[in-house]
Amino acid sequence: MNRRLKTGLLVTGSALIAAALIAPSSNPPEQAQASRAVALPDAPGVPTTAAPTRSTASLPDADTLMDRVSNTRPVASAADESAETPVAAWSVETVRNGDNLAALFKRAGLSARDVHDVVNAGDRASQLTRLFPGDELYLQVSDNERLVGLRYAMSPTRTLHMTRDAAGDWQPRVETVELERRTAEAEGRIASSLYNAGIEAGLSDRLIMQLAGIFGWDIDFALDLRRNDSFAVVYETLYRDGQKVRNGQILAAEFVNRGERFRALRYETPEGESNYYAPDGRSMRKAFLRTPTDFTRVSSEFNPDRVHPVYGTKRPHRGTDYAAPPGTPIKAAGDGKVIERGRKGGYGNTVVLKHGMRYTTLYAHMRRFANGHSVGDRVKQGEIIGYVGSTGLSTGPHLHYEFRVDGTHRNPRTVDLPEAKPIAERYRDDFERQAAPLVAKLDGLSPTRVAQAGD
Repeated sequence: MNRRLKTGLLVTGSALIAAALIAPSSNPPEQAQASRAVALPDAPGVPTTAAPTRSTASLPDADTLMDRVSNTRPVASAADESAETPVAAWSVETVRNGDNLAALFKRAGLSARDVHDVVNAGDRASQLTRLFPGDELYLQVSDNERLVGLRYAMSPTRTLHMTRDAAGDWQPRVETVELERRTAEAEGRIASSLYNAGIEAGLSDRLIMQLAGIFGWDIDFALDLRRNDSFAVVYETLYRDGQKVRNGQILAAEFVNRGERFRALRYETPEGESNYYAPDGRSMRKAFLRTPTDFTRVSSEFNPDRVHPVYGTKRPHRGTDYAAPPGTPIKAAGDGKVIERGRKGGYGNTVVLKHGMRYTTLYAHMRRFANGHSVGDRVKQGEIIGYVGSTGLSTGPHLHYEFRVDGTHRNPRTVDLPEAKPIAERYRDDFERQAAPLVAKLDGLSPTRVAQAGD
């Protein structure tokens, strides 16, 4: 009896469901439009368009109908093809003083988990742990506040791009672009200082320092400059997408000091080693720097008959004293080996370098030594070995510098310095071919500058 009752109820329920599926809706049009539209997937026995009313005799049996109904489910209506898929917006965050990636992400509303995932996305992404004030990070965040993209300009030519793959993992890549190289020219005359003349000619600080470095073996820019000395410079400028990014290297330069003309041309070997040479192939470098520190004045010249300022007695001054602010870097005058480093009587903190078989240089009264050197180590020309101070018998901060040839003290400012090696013969033809147009540019600038000097 119970079994017959259950079967009867099942048949009645199935008939009602079938009628609802087949019969047209009796709702008024307004009410039907207010309902959420759904689309039923195509399936046997489930119509997708209105069908004529059929008699209940054509209905499938109860078991078949229940099986079809249970395997049919509504799905969300398809999006309007004319509507655009929303794109996650980009924003930019600028690195501030004291910022790291965590602080920047927090300011952008991102989580510590985002920081962890980004910096651990590979070696390329590790660049983001070394941010500097003024750097900019472009962040792409979706509507649900999920970081989906990142861009960071590591340099004017290299940009880090980070995007998520289909699995949601970060995929970093670095895009490199080639900068367009152009040339520019500048010229000027000395009125007060090289720096002021360079700024007036439109040179950057870096180019002015580079110019001084090129001719620094021949000209003492603190003491040898004279009013109306002149210079001309041909240098690179680098552009990206038509916008200037920065200045490049000096390609050619001329300096006229006390009527003597010096010219320098940049040459890079096929192996990528670059240096400056005179038009005849002689290296502009000398084996030694003329002055091993940036100084404000010579406080005491080389003088065998000098009266000592502390003892008040006649004591030869076998070096040159360069007055400079405390902490000013002191550079190795030439390639050499450290043979003394420490306290040395009245010299105070002192470094002595040996250069080959014949030459030694001494640097005294240092405030402190540069890190990373000890007796026996080799140093390169221009490498910082210490800092200006006033240790030992000293009346104020300065560098006491001595230059010895075969053990004999020589005046550091006037001694003939040995030349560096000229251009190698295997590069001579290539050098002359590249030098010709640069010399022509300098020749084109010289008449104008000479005319200005005669005004």
